[in-house]
Amino acid sequence: MPPPNPDWVKALKPSGPQGSELLAQERAKSDVDVDQLAVFLFTREVLERNAKLLEILSSHPVFDKSQNYFRGRQERFKAALARAKTLRQLSVKHRWSQDEYEAANDLISEPTPYGLHASMFLKTLEEQGTPEQHKLFLEPARQYKFIGCYAQTELGHGSNVRGLETTATWDASDKTFTLHSPHLTASKWWIGSLGKAANHAVVVAQLILDGKSYGPHPFVVQVRDLETHEPLPNIHVGDIGPKFGYNTMDNGFLLFNHVKIPHINMLSRFSGVDAQTSAYVRPSNPALIYGTLTFVRSSIVLQSGSVLARGVTIATRYCAVRRQFLDRDAGEGEVGENQVLNYTMVQHRILPLLSASYALFFTGRAMIRLYQANQDRMAQLQEARRGRDASRGPGPEELSPGSDLLADLHAISCSLKAFASTTAAEGLEVCRRACGGHGYSAFSGIGSWYADYLPTVTWEGDNYMLTQQVARYLLKSARAVLAGKAADNGISRVLGEFRRRRDVGAAFDVLDSDQDLVDAFAWRVAFLTFEALKHRDEDKQSWNSLLIDFWRLSTAYAQYQVVKNFYEALQDETTKAALDSSTLSVLGSLFQLFALHHLNGHASEFFTSGATTVRQIQLARTKRTLALLEQIRPHAVRLVDAWKFPDWQLDSSLGRYDGNVYEDMFHRASEVNPLNDVVIDPYPESAVLFRKDGEADLKSKL
Repeated sequence: MPPPNPDWVKALKPSGPQGSELLAQERAKSDVDVDQLAVFLFTREVLERNAKLLEILSSHPVFDKSQNYFRGRQERFKAALARAKTLRQLSVKHRWSQDEYEAANDLISEPTPYGLHASMFLKTLEEQGTPEQHKLFLEPARQYKFIGCYAQTELGHGSNVRGLETTATWDASDKTFTLHSPHLTASKWWIGSLGKAANHAVVVAQLILDGKSYGPHPFVVQVRDLETHEPLPNIHVGDIGPKFGYNTMDNGFLLFNHVKIPHINMLSRFSGVDAQTSAYVRPSNPALIYGTLTFVRSSIVLQSGSVLARGVTIATRYCAVRRQFLDRDAGEGEVGENQVLNYTMVQHRILPLLSASYALFFTGRAMIRLYQANQDRMAQLQEARRGRDASRGPGPEELSPGSDLLADLHAISCSLKAFASTTAAEGLEVCRRACGGHGYSAFSGIGSWYADYLPTVTWEGDNYMLTQQVARYLLKSARAVLAGKAADNGISRVLGEFRRRRDVGAAFDVLDSDQDLVDAFAWRVAFLTFEALKHRDEDKQSWNSLLIDFWRLSTAYAQYQVVKNFYEALQDETTKAALDSSTLSVLGSLFQLFALHHLNGHASEFFTSGATTVRQIQLARTKRTLALLEQIRPHAVRLVDAWKFPDWQLDSSLGRYDGNVYEDMFHRASEVNPLNDVVIDPYPESAVLFRKDGEADLKSKL
């Protein structure tokens, strides 16, 4: 470690008002009850649970974060593996639930080599395995005897799952499947936890029966020896190398050379191959096999609000502490530089993201509720199907239980996954830039978080590709409305209301009625849907020529969902009972800011559809938005405090709760930075590089 700073350096303080003083002043400006709001968002039980987890983790030496920003790839992976093992040991020791384990992972705030085992591998086995397969694969996986991953993406195919090249060919003579990689592009690629940690994988491969492909299906495949952890014969597996971020995760590659696996290794809850007849067993509802992806996308929507909230918390606190320039219109006698957060250009960038973090949080909760409702409905209908009178034929709802709700869930999850993850990723970069030059330092805590989150916009469905699935669903819904055969669901009601009122006009009061603001977003979705339908069905335009329109349509649909969910959360009686009137009023301002920010950003679509007038848009942009920024500004610091991120989790100099920004930044740079314990030889004619290497000296002492 570098030598400590001399006493005269330790005695120095930042000039002007101290960061702690500035944040204290900020908190004094607002009457938002931080603890009350936090309890409403998370519940007291969760907050107390997190505090206990934080105490356990922060006191354990393996979770020390002081060197996080200084390690190289191999050192980071080694530290992450140690943390993953310790986290599992602590989970067993303290008998943590799945929620507690995930909360502990969130506090650590970095991916571990067990990440895909704990999420995708176990979830896929649970949802797509039979009871026999649960006993054979899931039980040892839960005990970490089998450590797995989800191997779908390939070197040559990502979003186009139907184009995967890995094959699983059925051999009736010995009742096995042969896994094979016929081309280099068939190599599994980007598979988290595969590079070094996993000994098993759920491999998605093309099922081949009698020379015919039946599409991609999941197979459980052992890839490494359980004792030596070396690759099994005819399996080539390894790490794909450093990435833009996410470098504590061992994303891997995987190739097969005619590897045989038993019949039982095909996950067959929904579809399979009859071992006796070699016939393909079709799923009752093909959409059911996408349950895992739908769950993951729903979880991404919930996660996005928290991800964005971290960046906004850091940027808001730092912009309240950082002072630059004197206000050009400052009164006579005013001295000192202005807090950066007082500049409307900074507020215009940060406060809409603050509103988005709350909007995405409420939408994520609604998304998880919708997913759970779908799971419960399918379970009930399947149970009813098993118990129905044998003499009665199954009804349509029993032949494809929950199919309508599943279709809704799939479309909503696709649109929201695309919008929410894009909003969070792009928002983090806005937060980093709002922190000025120091935002580029690793100590800001934003850059590494942004780099680790960035793959979310392309995994579990590339955000641009997903919008096609949303558009397909909306066009199908519009055709059903026109034919008088629409399902009784939210989007059909939106489309039907648009048809009923389109000749009369909308006349939404978007400036003074929150309900009208929601309705204007719904109107825009319906308008864009029928426009796209006209281009496709009447004008016979090609699908490819409409992709940009479909992306706009999906974005509009997602924004409507978020605006609606935010509004409904604030109208809910439990919300009104839990929060005082002042806090509710501030949240109402956040809702309006979020909605009007996106209305302004897509003004042409709202005007063209007739949802608003040009004058409304002008007033929303020039007066109402500025008024909302002014209303929210005094509450900004307390609103980010309500997320209850501990400093240990944020690991940020700029986002410290106490505002001691510059002290912490200088401490990390001067006293924690191992490069400061190195003395180099700077002269080009010398072959010596390091005259003194602190790390080598330390090793020699050990």
